[in-house]
Amino acid sequence: MLILAGQGNPGPAYAGNRHNIGFRAVDAIASRWGFGPERSRFQGLAREGVIETPEGPVRALTLKPQTFYNESGRAAAAALKFFKLSPADLVLFYDEIDLAGGRFRMKTGGGAAGNNGVRSVTAHVGPDFRRARLGVGHPGHKDRVQGHVLSDFHKSELAWVSALVGAVADAAPLLAAGEDERYQAEVLRLAPAEKLDPRRPGDLA
Repeated sequence: MLILAGQGNPGPAYAGNRHNIGFRAVDAIASRWGFGPERSRFQGLAREGVIETPEGPVRALTLKPQTFYNESGRAAAAALKFFKLSPADLVLFYDEIDLAGGRFRMKTGGGAAGNNGVRSVTAHVGPDFRRARLGVGHPGHKDRVQGHVLSDFHKSELAWVSALVGAVADAAPLLAAGEDERYQAEVLRLAPAEKLDPRRPGDLA
């Protein structure tokens, strides 16, 4: 069993926010691979299904914590405990301001880099979970970060947002097989994005 948790805030008011791209990513995976209906589980909304890999099917659960972004570790920990899994069986999808819009990076372990949602997951399950970092760009100054991540994507950004979450879903067999480096490469092949400076406001779209 693999837990694919997305970070975001619950409710329609936040649905279009940059902070909620993690929700979009796991929704895309669940839809692409025909997961079952969404149910309230583990202080979140969950869908369960199977991702086919060359080595065989892998059971997976997508999870959208409904505890608000900064407390998402509670939901992730509850799911891991229920299925008797380790942090290595958790992949957290979240918005990364230190990557330009449309870029994608996989990483295991490390610090929170100022992300309170990642800090919450680390506090509840330890640091050794897998991180799927979805670039949303940086507003250029730390005082503008909160407003940036809690604002909706611009219309000009929606094309790369759609391409990125679609690629994350299409390449999911590599993720399910534990091949994170190949998964990262395939996502970027399917949804190529320039290596721009995330702190240049003109490069966000």
